Amino acid sequence: MDRMIESSKQVSLFCRLNLNRPRELPIRSSEMGMLIYLVKTDEMKTPNAAARFFKVTKAMATNMVTSLLSNGYIEKRQLETDRRSYELIPTAKAVRLVEDTYKDYFKTMSLLEAKLGEEKFDALICLLTAANEILLEEKSDE
Repeated sequence: MDRMIESSKQVSLFCRLNLNRPRELPIRSSEMGMLIYLVKTDEMKTPNAAARFFKVTKAMATNMVTSLLSNGYIEKRQLETDRRSYELIPTAKAVRLVEDTYKDYFKTMSLLEAKLGEEKFDALICLLTAANEILLEEKSDE
Protein backbone atom coordinates (compact mmCIF):
# COMPACT_ATOMS: atom_id res chain seq x y z
CA MET A 1 0.00 0.00 0.00
CA ASP A 2 2.90 2.38 0.71
CA ARG A 3 3.99 1.96 -2.92
CA MET A 4 0.55 3.04 -4.19
CA ILE A 5 0.49 6.06 -1.87
CA GLU A 6 3.97 7.16 -2.99
CA SER A 7 3.10 6.52 -6.65
CA SER A 8 -0.07 8.60 -6.33
CA LYS A 9 1.87 11.43 -4.68
CA GLN A 10 4.45 11.47 -7.47
CA VAL A 11 1.84 11.46 -10.26
CA SER A 12 -0.14 14.17 -8.48
CA LEU A 13 2.97 16.33 -7.99
CA PHE A 14 3.98 15.89 -11.64
CA CYS A 15 0.52 16.99 -12.80
CA ARG A 16 0.49 20.02 -10.50
CA LEU A 17 3.99 21.12 -11.54
CA ASN A 18 3.20 20.73 -15.23
CA LEU A 19 -0.39 21.98 -15.38
CA ASN A 20 -0.53 24.66 -12.72
CA ARG A 21 2.27 26.84 -14.03
CA PRO A 22 0.86 30.32 -14.37
CA ARG A 23 0.45 31.30 -18.00
CA GLU A 24 -0.71 34.67 -19.17
CA LEU A 25 -3.14 33.62 -21.87
CA PRO A 26 -6.03 35.70 -23.21
CA ILE A 27 -8.04 32.46 -23.68
CA ARG A 28 -8.64 29.26 -21.71
CA SER A 29 -5.87 26.66 -21.83
CA SER A 30 -8.20 24.20 -23.62
CA GLU A 31 -8.77 26.83 -26.32
CA MET A 32 -5.02 27.37 -26.55
CA GLY A 33 -4.64 23.64 -27.11
CA MET A 34 -7.20 23.89 -29.90
CA LEU A 35 -5.31 26.81 -31.49
CA ILE A 36 -2.01 24.91 -31.34
CA TYR A 37 -3.74 21.97 -33.02
CA LEU A 38 -5.23 24.21 -35.72
CA VAL A 39 -1.99 26.09 -36.41
CA LYS A 40 0.43 23.15 -36.24
CA THR A 41 -1.52 20.26 -37.81
CA ASP A 42 -1.62 19.45 -41.50
CA GLU A 43 -4.75 17.29 -41.43
CA MET A 44 -8.29 18.46 -42.17
CA LYS A 45 -9.27 20.91 -39.43
CA THR A 46 -12.96 20.35 -38.65
CA PRO A 47 -14.74 20.35 -35.30
CA ASN A 48 -15.13 16.56 -35.61
CA ALA A 49 -11.41 16.07 -36.31
CA ALA A 50 -10.53 18.28 -33.32
CA ALA A 51 -12.92 16.35 -31.06
CA ARG A 52 -11.32 13.05 -32.14
CA PHE A 53 -7.81 14.45 -31.67
CA PHE A 54 -8.53 15.70 -28.13
CA LYS A 55 -10.78 12.72 -27.32
CA VAL A 56 -13.66 14.97 -26.28
CA THR A 57 -17.27 15.21 -27.40
CA LYS A 58 -18.19 17.14 -30.53
CA ALA A 59 -20.25 19.46 -28.29
CA MET A 60 -17.16 20.30 -26.23
CA ALA A 61 -15.15 21.01 -29.40
CA THR A 62 -18.02 23.14 -30.73
CA ASN A 63 -18.01 25.22 -27.53
CA MET A 64 -14.30 25.94 -27.97
CA VAL A 65 -14.85 26.78 -31.65
CA THR A 66 -17.67 29.20 -30.77
CA SER A 67 -15.48 31.02 -28.26
CA LEU A 68 -12.49 31.17 -30.61
CA LEU A 69 -14.72 32.46 -33.43
CA SER A 70 -16.17 35.22 -31.28
CA ASN A 71 -12.70 36.31 -30.16
CA GLY A 72 -11.34 36.48 -33.72
CA TYR A 73 -8.91 33.55 -33.48
CA ILE A 74 -10.50 31.36 -36.14
CA GLU A 75 -12.73 31.56 -39.18
CA LYS A 76 -15.03 28.93 -40.66
CA ARG A 77 -15.03 27.86 -44.30
CA GLN A 78 -17.79 25.58 -45.57
CA LEU A 79 -16.53 22.35 -47.13
CA GLU A 80 -17.38 21.90 -50.79
CA THR A 81 -17.63 18.12 -50.37
CA ASP A 82 -20.17 18.32 -47.52
CA ARG A 83 -22.11 21.56 -47.15
CA ARG A 84 -23.07 20.62 -43.56
CA SER A 85 -19.43 20.64 -42.43
CA TYR A 86 -16.84 23.36 -42.28
CA GLU A 87 -13.10 23.73 -41.96
CA LEU A 88 -11.56 25.77 -39.14
CA ILE A 89 -9.01 28.35 -40.30
CA PRO A 90 -6.73 30.03 -37.75
CA THR A 91 -6.46 33.79 -38.24
CA ALA A 92 -3.22 35.77 -38.18
CA LYS A 93 -4.12 36.70 -34.59
CA ALA A 94 -4.20 32.98 -33.69
CA VAL A 95 -0.93 32.24 -35.44
CA ARG A 96 0.77 35.11 -33.56
CA LEU A 97 -0.57 33.89 -30.21
CA VAL A 98 0.55 30.32 -30.88
CA GLU A 99 4.02 31.39 -32.01
CA ASP A 100 4.40 33.70 -29.00
CA THR A 101 3.39 31.06 -26.46
CA TYR A 102 4.36 27.78 -28.13
CA LYS A 103 7.80 27.53 -26.55
CA ASP A 104 6.51 28.40 -23.08
CA TYR A 105 3.60 26.00 -23.47
CA PHE A 106 6.03 23.11 -23.97
CA LYS A 107 8.75 24.40 -21.66
CA THR A 108 8.27 21.58 -19.15
CA MET A 109 8.56 18.89 -21.81
CA SER A 110 11.65 20.55 -23.28
CA LEU A 111 13.23 20.75 -19.82
CA LEU A 112 12.48 17.09 -19.12
CA GLU A 113 13.89 16.00 -22.46
CA ALA A 114 17.06 18.02 -21.92
CA LYS A 115 17.64 16.85 -18.33
CA LEU A 116 16.55 13.21 -18.71
CA GLY A 117 18.23 12.65 -22.04
CA GLU A 118 16.57 11.30 -25.15
CA GLU A 119 16.42 7.64 -24.05
CA LYS A 120 14.82 8.26 -20.63
CA PHE A 121 12.50 10.93 -22.07
CA ASP A 122 11.33 8.52 -24.79
CA ALA A 123 10.75 5.84 -22.12
CA LEU A 124 8.70 8.33 -20.06
CA ILE A 125 6.54 9.25 -23.04
CA CYS A 126 6.13 5.59 -24.02
CA LEU A 127 4.95 4.70 -20.51
CA LEU A 128 2.62 7.72 -20.34
CA THR A 129 1.16 6.77 -23.72
CA ALA A 130 0.54 3.21 -22.55
CA ALA A 131 -1.02 4.46 -19.30
CA ASN A 132 -3.28 6.88 -21.21
CA GLU A 133 -4.43 4.09 -23.54
CA ILE A 134 -5.37 1.92 -20.54
CA LEU A 135 -7.24 4.78 -18.87
CA LEU A 136 -9.03 5.76 -22.10
CA GLU A 137 -10.05 2.13 -22.68
CA GLU A 138 -11.36 1.91 -19.11
CA LYS A 139 -13.24 5.19 -19.57
CA SER A 140 -14.89 4.00 -22.79
CA ASP A 141 -16.05 0.82 -21.02
CA GLU A 142 -17.99 2.85 -18.45
